[in-house]
Amino acid sequence: MSIDLTHTFESCLRKQTLAKKIFKTCVTPEEKYQKIIELGKNLPPYPSMNKTPEHLVKGCQSTMYLLSYFQKTKMYFEVYSEALISAGLAALLLSVYQEEPPEVILKCPPLFLEEIGLYAALSPSRSNGLSHLFLRMKQEALQSLTRKTN
Repeated sequence: MSIDLTHTFESCLRKQTLAKKIFKTCVTPEEKYQKIIELGKNLPPYPSMNKTPEHLVKGCQSTMYLLSYFQKTKMYFEVYSEALISAGLAALLLSVYQEEPPEVILKCPPLFLEEIGLYAALSPSRSNGLSHLFLRMKQEALQSLTRKTN
């Protein structure tokens, strides 16, 4: 049974479509890696004071920090990785989930990653890191909902 999430998650799905367009011309894994590296170079600076153990994303091949905060009805994320590929993968997730309500982050999966063939292009450890980053984003979204209701 397929559930139509189009109306509820319109913004997230639109951003996933835009992310797919970024990779439309990338045919080979090398071209996809180049695009990912380019995205990583464009991440905004991450505050040094937030490079702390509680912001560390476990399960990533390289050191990665994720800072999140909930403001008004939306989630905001900042991320840092010393590895450009990891930074690019994080930038890709942020391009879809930045400024989305926590419920959307929890219920609208990043299907676009499979559709652009990203998992096939990544090493198993990079795929695992990407999954851990999204899991951490979902955990942060869930925590914000818990705080909101208490």
